[in-house]
Amino acid sequence: MGLFGIGEKKSYLGVDVGSTSIKLVELAEEKGLPSLVTYGYAERAIGDIIKGDAKQILSRVADLLKKLYTDAGVTNYQAVTALPNYSVFNSVITLPVMNKKELDSAVKWEAKKFVPLPMEDIVLDWRIIDTINVDHKRKNYRILLTAAAKNLVRRYVEIFKRADLQLLSLETEAFALSRSLIGKSQATTMIIDISAVTTDIIIIEKGVPALNRSIDVGGITISRAIANSLSIDFKRAEQFKRDIGMSGSSKIPRIIESILNPVIDEMRYSLRLYQDQSEKKVEQIILSGGSAYLPNLVEYFSQQLDMRVIIGDPWARVAYAEELKPALEEVAPRFAVALGLALREIIK
Repeated sequence: MGLFGIGEKKSYLGVDVGSTSIKLVELAEEKGLPSLVTYGYAERAIGDIIKGDAKQILSRVADLLKKLYTDAGVTNYQAVTALPNYSVFNSVITLPVMNKKELDSAVKWEAKKFVPLPMEDIVLDWRIIDTINVDHKRKNYRILLTAAAKNLVRRYVEIFKRADLQLLSLETEAFALSRSLIGKSQATTMIIDISAVTTDIIIIEKGVPALNRSIDVGGITISRAIANSLSIDFKRAEQFKRDIGMSGSSKIPRIIESILNPVIDEMRYSLRLYQDQSEKKVEQIILSGGSAYLPNLVEYFSQQLDMRVIIGDPWARVAYAEELKPALEEVAPRFAVALGLALREIIK
C-alpha cells in the first residue's frame, strides 16, 4: 500500500479536490493500456470555501463532489485522491546502508528535524530513491521523506465518506503529476504546476519527487493584480489574462511579469539547490495547471531560465475517442493531477 494507504489496492477513479475546483477522471485498463471512461470538472465558489465552520465546508465540498461524479456517470465508487503539495512536508535525506528495522528508526529520528509538528500528530512515509557510493567501502541511501498532519488526512477521509465514495488511498500531488506528465521517462524534470492559489515547483528524479517547493502565487493572484492595476472587475481581468497573457506590448504582460518574478526566482533557486545537493542537472521543464496556457508563457519561462520548457499533456498516455480530442486538449493542464491519480494502479 502506498503513501497514506487506507483501503484496498485497486482503483481507477482519480479525484483532485483543488482550492477552487474539483476534477475527476475514471480510467479502465484495456490490453494493458489506460482508456478514458469519463471525466468531470466543477467550480467551487470562493464564498462557500471561506464561509461557515469546518463541518459546513466539508459538507459543501462533499455535496459538490457527489453531484460531479453523478453527472459524469462514474461507474467506480472507489477513489484515489491527493493532498496538496503545499500542505505536505518533503525532504530528501542521506543515511548509511543498514537493515530495514534500523533504517525505519533512523528515518523517524531524522524526520523530527524537518517536520514542525509532533511525530504523534503526523502520518510519515518514506522510500529509497537510490544508493550512492561514499567510497570503495561505504554506501549511502538517498531517501525521500513525506509527512502530513493527521487532522488534514482525516478531513479528506471525511469528505469522501460524506460523498459516498470509498477512499482507497491518499498520496501527494507530486507523485500524480509525475505519473501523468513524465510517465516512465528517466529524464530529470522540473514540473511547474500553476494552480489557482499556489505555484508548485517539483523536481522529479527517476519518478520520485526529489525537491518540492510551493509559493503563494497562482492564477487568482495574476487576475487580481490585473483587476487592481486596470480598475476593472475580476471576471474581465481573468479574460484579459487568458487572451493576452505575456504577448504583445500592452500593460498586461508587464503586470503578469511582475507577479511571476518571485516564481522565476524560486525556480532558479530550486535548480541551483538540486544541482548542489545531487550533482545532477534538470533536463527539461514541464508546465501544468490552469494558467499553463497563458499566451507566450512557455517562451517567457524558457527565455528567463535558458532551458527547454513545454506544456505537459497528461492525456498522452491515455486512449480516448478521437472526437473528444479538442475538448481534452483545452482542459489538459487542469486535469494532470486527477489523471495521474487514476493512473496509479495502471502505470507501475
